[in-house]
Amino acid sequence: MSLSALLHSVSYSGSWGQAHLSLNEFIDKAAGLGYDGVMLMAKRPHLSVLDYGPKQRAELRKHLEARKLRDLCIAGYNNFTGDLEHGEVPQREIQVQYITELARLTHDLGGRLVRIFTAYEHPSAGYTAQWNLVLGALKECAQRAAEFGVTIGVQNHHDIAVGYESMLDLVQAVNEPNCKALFDAWAPALQGVDIEVAARTLGPVTVHTTIANYQKRPRYHYEPAVVNYRAATPYAQAVPIDEGFIDYRKYLGALCSGGFGGSVAYEMCSPLMGGGSMENLDLYANRFLEFFHEFRRRTESAAAD
Repeated sequence: MSLSALLHSVSYSGSWGQAHLSLNEFIDKAAGLGYDGVMLMAKRPHLSVLDYGPKQRAELRKHLEARKLRDLCIAGYNNFTGDLEHGEVPQREIQVQYITELARLTHDLGGRLVRIFTAYEHPSAGYTAQWNLVLGALKECAQRAAEFGVTIGVQNHHDIAVGYESMLDLVQAVNEPNCKALFDAWAPALQGVDIEVAARTLGPVTVHTTIANYQKRPRYHYEPAVVNYRAATPYAQAVPIDEGFIDYRKYLGALCSGGFGGSVAYEMCSPLMGGGSMENLDLYANRFLEFFHEFRRRTESAAAD
């Protein structure tokens, strides 16, 4: 088992009003903090396929190699059921082409892994039809990515196959050697699932996991007719790795016991407790590395005994 720590560039993209860095500045930041590699957001303001032609890709690969960031994951952003109500628009073809280009980009940068999503459930079709749409699209993406020696990693984020049992079903149904799970604890933890059971189940087919931690903030709606409050879905407030409700020591331990030995990315993908200053972003990123190095040391020591 050889675990590596990656930093997700979305954390420094400014997407939630926080401090932001350019892609090259982010790469320098990740290397300076001591990460083993990076997960690069495959859209603007970072790594858009529209902005990175052959020359830009060669320069970026040289920069990554110079900073000794040996592990790379390209984070795609897709939704296979997008605009499903307009059947004349070939959305599946458009998104498969996008993911194919991400595979080409990944190869050009010296990487081997592309993160993608499944789909949000859409009212224009039934569940089975949407499942089959996602299944067919994933199979085609994997076959096209194989040309570049790239693995398609499916993250449990969107509605289709977001449950861990369904995620396993989906990966097995795709049945392509380069289609794997990028299983995360966030979704099952919020669903109230036993994350250790989920992690052991998905461990054999997982090649990468992305980590962030949260505290639940209760929410309520006032109902004047009964002079009382009705509970609403809690808000998930991002906090440092060791201050949230998700037990990542148990999760990673179970994932590894199930056969996982890949990359672990840290991301800050929502407003943070403490604000969005560069100092706070760096604090969170450093706290994760401290946690990760301790976990890796203990795991390697236990394996040697």
